[in-house]
Amino acid sequence: MSIRKRKIFVIGHRNPDTDSICSAIVYAALKNRMKERDEGIQHSDAYMPVRCGHVNEETKYVLDHFKVPAPKYMTDVSPQVADIEIRRIPGISEDISLNTAYRFMKEQECVTLPVIDEDNHLRGVITINDIAESDMDMFDNHIIGKAETPIKNILTTLDGKLLCGDPGACITKGKTTIAASSTDIMEDFIQKDDLVITANRAKAHNIAINKGACCLVICGPHRVSRETIDNAERHHVTVIETAHDTYTTARLINHSMPVKSFMASQNLLTFRLSDSVEYAREVMTKHRVRDYPILDSEGHYVGMISRRNLLGLKKKQIILVDHNELSQAVDGADDADILEIIDHHRLGTIETLQPVFFRCQPLGCTATIIYRMCQEEQLELSPVEAGLLCSAIISDTLMFRSPTCTELDREVAKRLAEISGIADISAYAKAMFKAGSDLTNKSAEDIFFQDFKKFNVGEVSFGAGQINSMSEEDYPEIIEKLRPYMERTLKDLNVDSLYFLLTGILSGSSQVICVGKDAVKNAEEAFGRKADGDVISLPGVMSRKKQFIPPMAMLLQQK
Repeated sequence: MSIRKRKIFVIGHRNPDTDSICSAIVYAALKNRMKERDEGIQHSDAYMPVRCGHVNEETKYVLDHFKVPAPKYMTDVSPQVADIEIRRIPGISEDISLNTAYRFMKEQECVTLPVIDEDNHLRGVITINDIAESDMDMFDNHIIGKAETPIKNILTTLDGKLLCGDPGACITKGKTTIAASSTDIMEDFIQKDDLVITANRAKAHNIAINKGACCLVICGPHRVSRETIDNAERHHVTVIETAHDTYTTARLINHSMPVKSFMASQNLLTFRLSDSVEYAREVMTKHRVRDYPILDSEGHYVGMISRRNLLGLKKKQIILVDHNELSQAVDGADDADILEIIDHHRLGTIETLQPVFFRCQPLGCTATIIYRMCQEEQLELSPVEAGLLCSAIISDTLMFRSPTCTELDREVAKRLAEISGIADISAYAKAMFKAGSDLTNKSAEDIFFQDFKKFNVGEVSFGAGQINSMSEEDYPEIIEKLRPYMERTLKDLNVDSLYFLLTGILSGSSQVICVGKDAVKNAEEAFGRKADGDVISLPGVMSRKKQFIPPMAMLLQQK
């Protein structure tokens, strides 16, 4: 059974933009190539880009242009059952004997075995206690038949030899009896379909055969006569020879019953690989079960866990790009092992238990930092990787118009354009922005969360969304669509106020919708301008990160 390799996830912020997605893709590729080089391996997929939000139209245009699939969608990096050290105990067939199951438990050093079918689906579980309790039914002399015990199980359990009969047959009727008394008494108590245990007594054999016994187990080291075998064949009676004495055989034969008769098969407590560890811990607290089977997404058996396995929990390992605040990070980030942070924003609220590699530079885009890291590591970018990073810089700097844009961003973007084959940056940027600006068929929710982030200043929290547009003709219609939605969703987001920036790429200004407690008042004070109802115009404001959040945060800190 294959064991899943642990991945290190490279992930951007919630409601990811083009920089967040493209930087995650390229940085994961960079880290894999560094691992290949440093460890001398041919192919590494240890680092995997993922996203914790939907791909917006602008980013979709970029990915489609360079024929790159969107990263896998991952909404939570909290520890899952898949992160626990699962014991890969092989499953057993429901037809194997209790004796074989017990020996297998000893070999695997476990007390619970999963019972599976040929398609690896769980049929039940059997424990060491179930096997022990099977011996307590020894007073029921019909139990071998009730359990539909296969002949092959009896052969294996008794180390027996089949002298005649079908090894694929089963005992389905009659009682189990020991023919140790006189032949006269045997005539009275042996009945049709009985399984008869006897020593090597020819007369007793013939009585059992003639009375219609279904199976004859002959004990001891003596050789069974040819006459007995011939008589058994004529009457279709199975004959098994064992070297064990009668007492030992009588003790062992119950252990030949199949596990299906004693396994638990109803209301099984199982976990899926995707179940959270928190959920697993709650279930284990309520139920006094020793071991729990683990199933994959298709219901196939994977392995077993117990309470002690929770002690060896391995947290998910993640690398954060384009953000460093928990409010913007994927769910469960505070319960994951953060290895690195690559960002270009202000320092936020993330705390780590261990030292991490942290690179944060005041540049216009995370992609610029990643390009520099490629240069430092002397690794070449493919045309596709260069195209993704170039697109990220164009997007984050609004085609170099944003005040966050540096000369280094411009130089890097031009170099990346050459590598990727983007002949005309301006034409490519316009096509990219046009794809992202088409809001005709989008709902208010899709528009609002296209690029949304939450911020905390002391005890005050607020959210700010933004869209960039090549045309401002649709602003009135968008404002009318967003205003009631923002009012409704304010409480759901658990923030004091909400802002939404409609930024004109060509005009270099923003219209900001203000909703919530003191939202309009705070915006007016922060920027020294008068709002028109709940919309304030901010000429020259294009960057949420550098021009909108700092004045708002400073005002709230002063208050």
